[in-house]
Amino acid sequence: MGERLTKEDVLRIVEDKQIRFIRLWFTDVLGFLKSFAITPAELEGAFEEGMGFDGSSIEGFARIQESDMVAWPDPGTFTLLPWRAGAGGTARMFCDIKLPDGTPFSGDPRYVLRKVVEKAQGMGYTMYVGPELEFFYFRDSCGTEVLDHGGYFDLTTLDAGSDLRRDTINALQAMGIQVEYSHHEVAPSQHEIDLRYKDVLTMADQVMTYRLTVKEIAAAHGVYATFMPKPMFGVNGSGMHVHQSLFKGDRNAFFDPNDECHLSAVGKSYVAGLLAHIKEIALVTNQWVNSYKRLVPGYEAPVYICWSRRNRSAMVRVPLYKPGKEAATRVELRNPDPACNPYLAFAAMLAAGLDGIEKGLELPPEAANNIYEMTAAERAEAGIDSLPEDLYQALQEFEKSTFVREALGDHVCDYLIRNKRQEWNDYKALVTPYEVDRYLSIL
Repeated sequence: MGERLTKEDVLRIVEDKQIRFIRLWFTDVLGFLKSFAITPAELEGAFEEGMGFDGSSIEGFARIQESDMVAWPDPGTFTLLPWRAGAGGTARMFCDIKLPDGTPFSGDPRYVLRKVVEKAQGMGYTMYVGPELEFFYFRDSCGTEVLDHGGYFDLTTLDAGSDLRRDTINALQAMGIQVEYSHHEVAPSQHEIDLRYKDVLTMADQVMTYRLTVKEIAAAHGVYATFMPKPMFGVNGSGMHVHQSLFKGDRNAFFDPNDECHLSAVGKSYVAGLLAHIKEIALVTNQWVNSYKRLVPGYEAPVYICWSRRNRSAMVRVPLYKPGKEAATRVELRNPDPACNPYLAFAAMLAAGLDGIEKGLELPPEAANNIYEMTAAERAEAGIDSLPEDLYQALQEFEKSTFVREALGDHVCDYLIRNKRQEWNDYKALVTPYEVDRYLSIL
């Protein structure tokens, strides 16, 4: 990636490459990418004074009487958009959102993550994350007609998305986003492209870019890509497994050469923090009604709150150590899905882990057996709790949590509570095709 670009670098590149439009990107509280374009003539002013806009129409931002917001572009995020390349093309920068007096806006998800990152830095830690985002390709956005009936790691005729993935990876790499793996996933027409780990704020920006890129390349091929967690009944849903670690300088703080799991006391307390708070943060790691259709036994999605080294039914997995790979020591949280707001989800994960470290929480015993095959009594005896079963239960856990409110702030928490309560009430009142098919002819 090289050195982060400066304001002067960006101004020079825009002039040299004759860029005609610069899109300023930011994210609303629900995780939807927002954007407006400026011309090169406005660019220097944007760096000096920000660009004002009306925040009252942005989800979770501001009420009409306090709607003025200012977007401040981050020059380090400048890149050309490959699907708008060439002379006269389009570039983009992520923005930090501030109030007119220059103070950070507490409803800006990027600022929420920055606050938790600063807390980690105050404790001497830098968080790195490497997410694995799954998604589906369908014929169009009106239904779930698949492009293939392939399975995990399938090739050739069983993988209709190989060209799509290739073009997507080329576009990501053109923007400086490093890709580690790509392959067909378990379900028909389901795919995965894994990003190489980065510091957590950079990665949140990259996840937002990744999701748009996947959709743009799919549209260019005449198909539709979706990150909906569970678009089809009877097959696996889409997850976003998040590999995460803490470093102190160049040293991986999770690594201990003398531990049986090669996991340090810091790493163990971090995992204990994740497990202790996972029910409270489920509303941001799995934020939609549909998210909980994925989180059911039988489809490889983790439901039970436990950890393991080899057991992929566990919520947190500690990948086995490879000699000489101390820097790769990490933990993998498996319940998040790719439709979350990455800024809030990563902030919640980091805050949970830091809380575990601060309190010296002890790691519970490893879940060595297949948790799905245990009875409820056996899980209770082992102290293995479950995730919320639906959005309503997640909302209840979120609403009563003082930890979440401290981590994410009052503005974001109050908005999410209002928004998710309305989403649940709308869903609860809906008469579904299932109910009509099952009851209409017999009642």
